[in-house]
Amino acid sequence: MPATEPYVVTLAPHVHAYVQPDGGWCLNNAGFLGDAGESLLVDTTATERRALLLREAVLAEGLPLPRTVVNTHHHGDHTYGNGVFRPEARVVGHENCRSEQLDAGHQLHLLWPGTDFGRVEITPPDITYRDRLTVHAGGIEVRVLHPGPAHTTGDSIVHLPEQGVVFTGDLVFQGGTPFLPMGSLAGSLRALDVLRSLDAARVVPGHGPVTDPTAYDATERYLRWVAELAAEGRAKGDPPLETARRTDLGEFAAWRESERLVANLHRAYAELDGLPEGHPLDPLTVFGDMAAMNGGKPVACHA
Repeated sequence: MPATEPYVVTLAPHVHAYVQPDGGWCLNNAGFLGDAGESLLVDTTATERRALLLREAVLAEGLPLPRTVVNTHHHGDHTYGNGVFRPEARVVGHENCRSEQLDAGHQLHLLWPGTDFGRVEITPPDITYRDRLTVHAGGIEVRVLHPGPAHTTGDSIVHLPEQGVVFTGDLVFQGGTPFLPMGSLAGSLRALDVLRSLDAARVVPGHGPVTDPTAYDATERYLRWVAELAAEGRAKGDPPLETARRTDLGEFAAWRESERLVANLHRAYAELDGLPEGHPLDPLTVFGDMAAMNGGKPVACHA
């Protein structure tokens, strides 16, 4: 199978990750679990075509179509495919995930008008929770918990305690740069502590290959580095773009989407200015600065 094709990783009996290489913009991961009687899906995909491939992958493992879809957050690469799993499935997510998804609408269409997303019906969670929720599917206990504002204000961690598996959503980008403008830098650090406390050996990031808890350490180093850059840049009176442009990426140079540094600095500056975690930032400024960091070209959707 070509490296660009989605593939399935069996994490434990009846538990699978669905990985879409190379994990760049709009190429997220999903997961599914269950038995012959019932299945559960973690996240969908950015396009109708890719959601149909995910649907086929679930069936190919001998599982029925999912009765439950858990969204780790509202971004369209994780939720645009929800409608493909209707009417069989109900969608579960944090209460903020529902409101954020409704507010965002077809946001990816606006960001990437040249992408063929197919038929996308905005399908937000119809079952919401505030702090934590437990679902049982196919004899597997699935714990869904909210770590607070991190990647967004409506993130969910999906933990399978008996199997030692965790789906992090976009709290972790394995081999890719974190993305904080819709969430919180301080909150992302707290979320890593939550993930560590779960003691799961198999870690399914929101993007990139399946990994292990060492991913938390790399992510933390990056976040603390961004915090230091922001403090220095703000003290000099330099805007985020100027700070990002003069920065040597060092150990993070090999990570995908390095242009996200300037977006993350915008979030870090906002928190240094005393704005609440998750306070909305101007998306035109954030994406405009990322385009400037990307050689003057808008970032590309790879779906």
